[in-house]
This record gives sequence, structure tokens and C-alpha cells, in this order.
Amino acid sequence: MKKHLYNTTLGKVPWFVRRFGAGEILLKPIRMVLAPVIIPMLPKKTVEFQGRRLDCFYHRYNMTWASERCVEIPIAKSYLDQFPSGAVLEVGNVISHYFPARHDILDKFEKADGIINQDILDYRPEKQYDLVLSISTFEHIGFDDESTEPSGGKIKAAIAACRWLLKPGGKFVLTVPVGYNPDLDELMSTGELKPDREFYLLRRKKLDWGPATKAEALKCRFKTPFPYANAILVAEFGKA
Repeated sequence: MKKHLYNTTLGKVPWFVRRFGAGEILLKPIRMVLAPVIIPMLPKKTVEFQGRRLDCFYHRYNMTWASERCVEIPIAKSYLDQFPSGAVLEVGNVISHYFPARHDILDKFEKADGIINQDILDYRPEKQYDLVLSISTFEHIGFDDESTEPSGGKIKAAIAACRWLLKPGGKFVLTVPVGYNPDLDELMSTGELKPDREFYLLRRKKLDWGPATKAEALKCRFKTPFPYANAILVAEFGKA
């Protein structure tokens, strides 16, 4: 496989500094080492999503309490629970790092047993899916994959590909951070993503997330005032 920032160690360092700040180079390993001490001390928090209260999720991997993962994982699980026996595809390998994944996983770069290493634009399975789910993956398309073209067109093409994979009545759900990819932010702002439904969540304190308007969310900056995302979008799409 061609060397790439996703499958090299040294290549990730300058990318990580650009995207998340130099301070996180020090803070991330400290959080990971101290996770067994930190996690039991964290207050129990919930997030309101679609009229339900979901427990925030704390885990050592990617220090979920410090990032948007603390709300993305329970939201993703709430969608998985809607299709307990359905055909599910995850685009970007995230869930298996936190609990056993019994669904198909498509990830272009990450190597692990059972992961399908293909680009979503090239994936043509024989079956269709009840649910296609993607957690903080689409913001990297055309932005962190050495592309020289604006990422907006590639993101829209990937969304169309995911919708094509759905069964009639199926659902494609993605979560993305606000403020990470300027081209993606532009698609959100102008309505060019065209989801059937969209939900925005805002981080008001370190561990406090809650519903927000689109206008409130799009004012947020990435990695400030809190590390990583300060607002996220959860978007739902039906079959194309």
C-alpha cells in the first residue's frame, strides 16, 4: 500500500499538529495514560437527542471525554438499536474500537480483521443496507487524503454513494464536526448537503453538550474554546 498519513507514524505528526494544535501532542498521551484514573472521576452526563436523554460515553481510546466522541458514540448506538437484525454498513472504522461490531465495516486505510479496504466510491456489494452509518469520517474526504481539489465535490459524491447502497426505506446517517473542514462547513451553511433531517449539537462546557440551532453551531470554531469539536452535525438521508 502506498504510504499515507493514515498508515504511517511520522507522517501523522505534522498533520496532527495542524489539525489539533501542538498542545495536543503532549496532552493526548497524558490523557491516555491517566484514563483509568480520570474516567471514574468524571461526572455522569447525558445529552438530549431527538427527545431522548443519552448517556455520554467515556473511554480511553481517543479520550472520548475530551472530544465529540462522548456524544457521537451514544448517538450512533441509538441508530444501531433501531436496526437490531438489519443489514448495517459503517463507513470509517470507529465503533469496533469501543464495543463488538457485528456489521460490515468499510475503511479505505485502516487495516484490521473483517474491515473492507475500499473507497466508498468503488464499493459495489451484492446486497443493500437498512442502515449506513458514518462517525466523524466525511470531514476527512478530500481534505486529509492528499487531494489537490476542493473536497466539497468528493464529499457530495460519497454521500450519493452511501445513499445508493440503501434498501428502499433505508437510512444513511453521518456525524461530522463543525469547523474542521472549511469546504464541508460551506456545504452545511449553504444547504448543499441536502439531508432529509439535520440535528446540531453544541458544546457549552467541557462535558456539557446539547441541542443547538444551525446558526449557533456554525459559529463554532474547531479546537477552541475546548479541544476538538465544539459543535457537530448529525445528518439523516434516505435512499437516492
